Amino acid sequence: MRMSIYRKLQLPPRFLSVYHLRTMATQAEGGAKVINGTALAKAVREGVADRIKTMQATYPRFQPTLAIVQAGDRPDSAVYVRMKAKAAEEVGIKFKHVTLPAETSPEEVVETVRKLNDDEQISGILVQLPLGDHVTPEGERLVTEAVSPEKDVDGFHAYNIGHLSSRASVPLFAPCTPSAVIRLLESTGVPISGSNTVVLGRSDIVGSPVASMLRNRDATVTQCHSRTKNIENIVKTADIVVAAIGKAELIKGSWIKPGAVVIDVGINYIPDATKKSGQRLVGDVEYSSAAAVASHITPVPGGVGPMTVAMLMENTLQSAERLWNTTRERKVKPLKLKVLEKVPSDLEIARAQTPKPITQLAHEIGLLPDELESFGKYKAKVDLSVLDRLAHRKNGKYIVVAGITPTPLGEGKSTTTLGLVQALGAELGRPAFACVRQPSQGPTFGIKGGAAGGGYSQVIPMDEFNLHLTGDIHAVTAANNLLAAALDARIFHEATQSDKALYSRLVPTKKGKREFAPLMFKRLQKLGINKTDPNDLTPEEITRFARLDVDLDTITWNRVLDTNDRFLRKITIGRNPTEKGHEREAGFDIAVASECMAVLALTTGLEDMKARLGAMVVATSKQGDPITADDIGVSGALAVLMKDAIKPNLMQTLQGTPVFVHAGPFANIAHGNSSILADMVALKLAGTEEGDSPDRVGYVLTEGGFGADMGMEKFCNIKCRVSGLNPDATIIVATTRALKMHGGGPDVTPGKPLHETYTSEDLVTLKEGCKNLVKHIQNSQKFGIKVIVAINQFASDTAAELDLVRHESLAGGADAAVVTNHWAEGGVGARALAEAVIATCEGPSNFKYLYDLNLSIEEKISVISKEIYGADGIELSDLARKQVETYTRQGYGNLPICMAKTQYSFSHDAKLKNVPTGFTIPITAVRLSAGAGFLYPLLGDMQTMPGLGTRPGFWEVGLDPESGDVVGLF
Repeated sequence: MRMSIYRKLQLPPRFLSVYHLRTMATQAEGGAKVINGTALAKAVREGVADRIKTMQATYPRFQPTLAIVQAGDRPDSAVYVRMKAKAAEEVGIKFKHVTLPAETSPEEVVETVRKLNDDEQISGILVQLPLGDHVTPEGERLVTEAVSPEKDVDGFHAYNIGHLSSRASVPLFAPCTPSAVIRLLESTGVPISGSNTVVLGRSDIVGSPVASMLRNRDATVTQCHSRTKNIENIVKTADIVVAAIGKAELIKGSWIKPGAVVIDVGINYIPDATKKSGQRLVGDVEYSSAAAVASHITPVPGGVGPMTVAMLMENTLQSAERLWNTTRERKVKPLKLKVLEKVPSDLEIARAQTPKPITQLAHEIGLLPDELESFGKYKAKVDLSVLDRLAHRKNGKYIVVAGITPTPLGEGKSTTTLGLVQALGAELGRPAFACVRQPSQGPTFGIKGGAAGGGYSQVIPMDEFNLHLTGDIHAVTAANNLLAAALDARIFHEATQSDKALYSRLVPTKKGKREFAPLMFKRLQKLGINKTDPNDLTPEEITRFARLDVDLDTITWNRVLDTNDRFLRKITIGRNPTEKGHEREAGFDIAVASECMAVLALTTGLEDMKARLGAMVVATSKQGDPITADDIGVSGALAVLMKDAIKPNLMQTLQGTPVFVHAGPFANIAHGNSSILADMVALKLAGTEEGDSPDRVGYVLTEGGFGADMGMEKFCNIKCRVSGLNPDATIIVATTRALKMHGGGPDVTPGKPLHETYTSEDLVTLKEGCKNLVKHIQNSQKFGIKVIVAINQFASDTAAELDLVRHESLAGGADAAVVTNHWAEGGVGARALAEAVIATCEGPSNFKYLYDLNLSIEEKISVISKEIYGADGIELSDLARKQVETYTRQGYGNLPICMAKTQYSFSHDAKLKNVPTGFTIPITAVRLSAGAGFLYPLLGDMQTMPGLGTRPGFWEVGLDPESGDVVGLF
């Protein structure tokens, strides 16, 4: 008996020991049992409170929140709001009262509601009606329809009302008062199914919804209203009467069929001289006469009213539970991939797939609408506010994808990164994000081509990925060149003006007042001048402040362009007569080699980026002091130019899994990794709530440029120091072909067929080349992280070759080694690799840095050279030694080291393949990236502006004349 009642009331069984059926229905004077709505409501509220506490015991951040929007301060509305606020507080539901002026228009209320819809902290929303005399019924409907059906705890939205009316569907919420009516009826134990039920009233709030709910419980329902004839006779046939007609004591006891159940929803005031207020609250039913005939009856007050509020609390909890589970699901709906046995070109594959709208993907991974800035249909920027919203989450698993020492045959790091994220996300259903660099247009139109992956593991749309994307590189170019222009302009003006004239122009008098620009106080502080009034500076202080005294021979800041242009490597500037003979040699770098790009990749926020841009050193003064962007006064403007570029870009793979594309620093002279911010956002989106089981954790794959000795080493020693993030594992990508080249295979000549060594089985050459792979495995272990080898399969690989690489990897210390065929099969081909990643990444990270920042510059260079490259030692040139002394004196000695060397060898010599030994690293120069926060020793002559070959890739690029689509990218 008790369990059946428990099911009807939806209460935990333990409540029945306190609230037995007899407490819900007590005997009335006339014979009917009084359905005690107050007692039942209390039981419901306590059930809600218990469920909240139970959830919070597992998930401490679970917090249902009810928001009520009220326009004006009508006394009756205020009473209702206070009543709901009190009930919410009692059960542990947080209450938010949004008050608006009485004259607020429906459109303004809708905007308020929209913000509440998007606020994931809000579980339920209701708008307190009426909104005011100036609001029409159409206006009220506009407002109620603006409430998201998922937060419509009042149950008034057309979506919920419509689903309530259909037997084939279930609403997200039923209206509170009709739900209260049903719950009160069920508490009597009187069967609803098969009963003749009369509902008096047809309002959208009570009459019509309750009629639908009764029909759905198999009652035969007659619904009466103001124009119904012979209401009395109809009521006399009813086993159940629900009165919601709004007329005081209209239904008399003589209307009631003996033994019927009466639910009185009416709230009416009638005069009563015995009451202090002069009036008394009654229902639509004449209680005294009806109680003498009915079997059960609800009183007014104390019947439906308390239960209505209780059902609101239950709806709010139900909404909170649903939203909590939804936000934690993060289920990405994969795109179907049509895999052909003969793999088409990358562009054909990309063209054959239709990406999902980026807004859909953003919703799937848990981003809010206000956190997304769409750039067309398939790409968007993500606002950094998501980091604050998800700050409480524990990060997902963090994995850096690196490779063996590169060869012209390629290793497929990008393809592996994307194939693996497709396997994790689309095949295994785990939250998974790829974080890759934005490619430079220079190589895209040169000989290298794009960087969107390949085969059935790509970023799409590939043309948008490889070209302008959202303009970040253009922003970097603009910022870099503004600083270059500002530097040369300052040199010119200092050379052509007196101290007094220069100072007067730098700090002009405006409207009789002279003030320093805010940024000038940084320079004053740097110079030790503790004055705030420009008129107080002495002549000597004016000279020191106004003159940067740039030593032209020390200028390190070039202009940049995102095009391979060899003829801009060295140029002469200032040749026009207007520059009065102030010529100097300068040059252009490719845009991604700019320190502004390195800053973008290493920044942790807007203020941090501004500080880093300001700290960039462009030259040294004749007195030996570093000259920064702050000194030139341009750092604020640089930050403005890059304020949108700081937001990571969201795209997708061929299988519809998320990819963050952000920043693209050179992997030679910079650290060669995508942005910290993209990784941070991805790690939070892939992260877990307190109380989540381990199998809910997601995975973030971030790619390091070139081989593990470069991209991975710099990721660990530079990027992770700045971010404070600890990687869980590294994936080293290898191919049999590339390993054979390291094992002594013949050189590869572009345009000529591959030697048979690379297309047929050669275990001897392959085993020798595996030494390069093993060295990378051992290097990775020096950082305390687990190592997984991804053997990127080619069609010509034999089973014996693949087994050999796997065996050598495991013997060399890898935690796992897996053959993967994602290029030909997409995510399915990387499933085994994905499973190995999940298994390997279990448990905490034991990550550690390779060296202590407090070591001297020379010692840090030596540690990397010996431990990572296998060198016998280092040899600094006279210039390099002098630069090391200067940087140490200037306070830059504690920066990490970013080695600038060839990617084609562990050594400084690109010709030394495999694992060379017995060599000494020559350090020709050491340069400073003070804004990015590292020193970069040069191991030989590093080219920062690529050139175009005889047959560049742009020959193939064009537009389809019919569709306008880009063709020829690869």
